[in-house]
This record gives sequence, structure tokens and C-alpha cells, in this order.
Amino acid sequence: MSVEENKAVVRRLIEEVWNKGNLAVADEIIAEDNIEQMPLPPHRLGPQEYKEWVARTRAVFPDLHLTIDDMIGEGDKVMVRETWRGTQKAAFRTLLGVDLTATGRQVRVAQFSVFRLVNGRIVEYWYLQDALGMLEQLGALPAAKFDIRA
Repeated sequence: MSVEENKAVVRRLIEEVWNKGNLAVADEIIAEDNIEQMPLPPHRLGPQEYKEWVARTRAVFPDLHLTIDDMIGEGDKVMVRETWRGTQKAAFRTLLGVDLTATGRQVRVAQFSVFRLVNGRIVEYWYLQDALGMLEQLGALPAAKFDIRA
């Protein structure tokens, strides 16, 4: 597959699966042996598990929308800098183990994702997300204050 074809697969994941909630698309583009590298430790996240993750996330943030800010491809990898926005409408437990009741607050979260593809399917990916910033926006943590004059 060409870099442009790989980028089209990742764009389809974001637009169809995440933004529109069309979970059936995951069956077409997520490999059965897909490995999620983050959060640690790496673990298998095949199409079914991926669909469950998206469904859980969209249940908490029903108006979830990811915006692709940048997309770069090289070889079998595609990197995306993205911003996702949503309103927390349900309780959830964060990856940091923090239980949050529904706040009704809107969040804007920066994220970087790297996908590795083989034959048009995602076989491995890494992501880094501003989870602390999200918790601050939801009121679970005090806002960080950084003053270089101190």
C-alpha cells in the first residue's frame, strides 16, 4: 500500500468510526492481531475490542468529534496530530483510575497517534493524549499553574 492509501485508511478510522460511530468499518480496517502500545503494557486490541472501546468512549462523550490537525506518512506508518472535543454526559473511570460522575462539561483534548499498517489494515498503534488536561477541564484536578518567573 502507498503512503497515501495508508493515510486514507487512518482518515477513514477517524471520520467513520470515531466521528460517525460507524463501528462496522473497524472490522474492515483493524487487524485481528492489532497491538495497542499505549497505555502500557502493549496488548491486543482486535476489531471487536476496538469497537467496544469506541462505543464506551462515545457513550461518555456522545458528541465526540476528532479533528485531524496534521497527518504525516512515511513507509508503513501514519502519524496524526488531532484534537478531540466532547461533552461528558456519563460517568467513567479514567486510565489513571479516577472515577468521574457525569459533569456536563466540554473538553478539548490534544492527542498524537502513530499507526502502522499492513495491506490496508492497522496492525499496531501508539498514542499520547493530554489526559491530565482533560481531567483539569472536567474539574477532577486543580488547574495547573506554571509561572516561569517563580
